[in-house]
Order: sequence, then structure tokens, then C-alpha cells
Amino acid sequence: MGILNATPDSFYSKSRLNSEKEINAHINKMVLEGVDILDVGGYSTRPGAAEISEKEEIERVLPVIEVICSKYPEVIISIDTFRSNVAKRAVEAGAHFINDVSGGSLDSNMFKIVAELQVPYVLMHMRGDPQTMTKKSNYANVTKEVIIDLALKINTIKELGVKDIIVDPGFGFAKTTEQSFELLRNLDLFQSLGFPILAGLSRKSMIWKTLNITPEEALNGTVILNTLALQKGAKILRVHDVKPAVEQRNLLIKNGLYY
Repeated sequence: MGILNATPDSFYSKSRLNSEKEINAHINKMVLEGVDILDVGGYSTRPGAAEISEKEEIERVLPVIEVICSKYPEVIISIDTFRSNVAKRAVEAGAHFINDVSGGSLDSNMFKIVAELQVPYVLMHMRGDPQTMTKKSNYANVTKEVIIDLALKINTIKELGVKDIIVDPGFGFAKTTEQSFELLRNLDLFQSLGFPILAGLSRKSMIWKTLNITPEEALNGTVILNTLALQKGAKILRVHDVKPAVEQRNLLIKNGLYY
């Protein structure tokens, strides 16, 4: 899953796309490198990110989705949003599934819309919102509590008729660096939920803060953690850098280290 940020303020500077030319070039690059899914987002969810209106978010993502649909119809599109109306408009424009960083906690209508649209849904764990989540990392047992929270929400969604669910532990979202690494060590336990696991580790602060580097220097760390995630059961890697992720997946598969 390649990250396509139609935002001016994402935490990784090279993922910020501010013009039609930049967006088209980045889409083309990821497609040539072998991306399977393009994850289109118009609202930065980095810690402390500025709030934007629903209207502005829609205006950012719909043109990108339309470009992908017209030029690269073979590519799967996910809409990265926690707003049900944005999700609905994006699916109507051609997106294939919804990637909700809030797991339905920031829009009470999200689960209903997912059921109505009957599209796959990425259920991610987060507490609070991008403005408050760094203050909500008080867990007695982070792995246990995240799994329980996801399990309860899975039951709710299934009762509404949603069948295609992908789970995401939400590395860095209302989790400290130490908690994020604990989740990674225990990622195989999330298979007990019975749905595919998505790992979003790309260039995150758990890497660059640990190594005392910048997000721009965090590719090596990303590749290492993504490899661990694959071996612990992750089925989708959400990445800024498609080529290294494709190569590491293929290398593991061809040598019997990932199935």
C-alpha cells in the first residue's frame, strides 16, 4: 500500500504533494515500482496536525482518485479518512475501500456507511484524535487492550453486515515508542482476531527517535521493521517507499520466509 498524501503538512516532507504535477508524478512512480494499493489521504494525521474542513478534505482527495481511476484502472484505491461523508464521496468516485485511522471513534456514522457501501474496511486502533492522541497513551497492557478494543469494534461492524475487515494496531497513534515496539513484538497475536493485518510503520517516529535521525533518514529502519512485521503475520505494508517494500516481500516469498 503506497501512501499518497494530498496534504501540505504530513510528517515526512517528501510525501507532501502540493500540485497536480507532483501528484501525477508520484502516482506514476509508485505504479511503476509495483504498488498494489494507493492510499489517498487529504487530512494529515501526524501528532498535532491542523484541523481542516470536510469540504477541503473532499476537494483534496476526489481529483486524485479520479486521476488514478482514469490512468491506472488496475490499481486498488483506499481512502484514508475518519469522516464518513468523505469516505462515501470517495467510494462513489472510485475508491475501493476505506482506511479509517480512528476505527470509527471520530465519526459515529462511519460503521453505518461502511455497511451501506459494502466495501472492505481498515479498522485501526487510536485513542483521541490527531490533536490529542499523544496524551492518551496510558495502558496497563497495551497489546491486550488494543486487541480487546479492536475485537469489540469488529463485533459491532459484523452485526451491521460488514464482512471484509482489515485490522491495524495503529503504531504511534496514542502509543509511545516503547508501546509501539511492544505491539510489533506481539503482532502475531493480532491474528487471533481472524482478519488480515495491516502494518503502518513507514518512517515513523518510533524509528527515527530511537536512532536519533530524521524521517528522511529512516528508510533502513523501515525496511527492517517491515520485514519483522511480515514474518509476524502482516499481509499489507503501508509505505512511503514502494520499491524497497516490493523487493523485501519478494525476497522473503522466494526463499520460503513469508507465505
